[in-house]
Amino acid sequence: MRYVIYTRKSTEEDDRQVLSIEAQLVELREFAAKEKLEIVTSFEEAKTAKEPGRTKFAEMLAFLESGKADGILSWHPDRLARNSVDGGRIIHMIDQGKIKSLRFPVFWFEPTPQGLFMLNIAFGQSKYFVDNLRENVKRGLRQKIRNGVWPGWAPVGYINNPKTRMVDIDEAKADKVRTIFVLYATGKYTLYSLSNWCKENGLRSNTSKDICVSNIHKLLQNIFYIGLMKYKGEVFEGTHKPLISKKLFDKCQEILNQRGKPQKVKKHTFAFLGFMKCSSCGASITAEKQKGHNYYRCTKKKGACQEKHYLREEELVKQVKDFLTKVSLTSQDKEKILNELNKEDQQAKEQAKQTVQNLKVELAQVEQKLEKLLDVYLNEVISTDEYTKRKHKLINQKLNLQDKIKDFEQNGLSWLEPAKEFLSNLEKANNLKNIGSNHILQNRKWLFEPQIPYQMVEKQTQNLTFPKWCPGEDSNLHALRH
Repeated sequence: MRYVIYTRKSTEEDDRQVLSIEAQLVELREFAAKEKLEIVTSFEEAKTAKEPGRTKFAEMLAFLESGKADGILSWHPDRLARNSVDGGRIIHMIDQGKIKSLRFPVFWFEPTPQGLFMLNIAFGQSKYFVDNLRENVKRGLRQKIRNGVWPGWAPVGYINNPKTRMVDIDEAKADKVRTIFVLYATGKYTLYSLSNWCKENGLRSNTSKDICVSNIHKLLQNIFYIGLMKYKGEVFEGTHKPLISKKLFDKCQEILNQRGKPQKVKKHTFAFLGFMKCSSCGASITAEKQKGHNYYRCTKKKGACQEKHYLREEELVKQVKDFLTKVSLTSQDKEKILNELNKEDQQAKEQAKQTVQNLKVELAQVEQKLEKLLDVYLNEVISTDEYTKRKHKLINQKLNLQDKIKDFEQNGLSWLEPAKEFLSNLEKANNLKNIGSNHILQNRKWLFEPQIPYQMVEKQTQNLTFPKWCPGEDSNLHALRH
């Protein structure tokens, strides 16, 4: 009787179960020589048998159906099948007489009703082992994710630690991944340009592949980078260190959503559009492009207008530059304003301490809500979908509070230094809306009402969110020198 040898290991990776097939072949050939079995050929396969679809297994069955061999020699029935479909095919071919014999060094089989019954039991045990192992693995993964440890491969910027079984920051890639978020948040970079940026800066995936556009899109949406993990539709808090803040992550999501919608195409960009009004009729000043130059004129939307002139953008820029070179602030005025700012800085620091304390109380309340929500879910009061939605909302609140606390503790209100820098560079007056109001266009001339230095500083620092303060009585504080 002619036999084929079938050997199999459960993984395609070369560095795992390295000796499995080789060991099987040695043992089976020694068994064949001892039992004086004729071996026609052998089939070797590195693939799991828990699902149908093995290539070599199908080739072996086709070889047997063609009559080129009569039986199979394998180490154990679980090498042949660990699923009902493949096990059923073996038994069906035995019933048809296409497989006349099965031989195993560690299992007895004869093509009799009793032998087929025992083979069925062996296949059933193999399937039970796989099913039970699958459930045990799933249970372990669920527990691992509940403990805050990612159970899969780490995304780029992180690395799996084989010793601790944790996920650590990849110091060689973390800064580059962080830069991707920062660049995209500016709104000046596309997914395609960021993919090219990765190639130029040598950033590759953890499998050493190029990071393509679709990879960039997934990376920007991955909540793993803010310390969260999404598993089976549920969000969990991770023990790994976040690479970016939630504020930065949310900014990237906002830009992704905006770019996913149809965008209005702007034909031209005009620097001073919406900046001035007509001196004659009060209508807005519009802009248009003619012969390669930008011109500004009255829209005449309020009726007939006496203003007939067009102002070329180059001339308007010259007028603005001429004025900005004259704006300055005396050292005396600057010193007075700085003294007031320093006083406000001390008060702001005290307010910051109280704010941090309030935020920590709010954070503790959110954490208590998460614990209560879990108790309610375990008591089957709410559904899984409802639990997932509420949990996701609370975790987002928690992250926002943690970001605010971190910002206050590390940077305070962060307005004093920008305010000082603004004062030091006030002579540059690079924001036209800060240095004046009622900007009008009259007979090709840009005119406006200048603001006093205190108003300019107050307007700038209000944008930095610190308490308003009152000016002193010294009239020099309100002097604008030319």
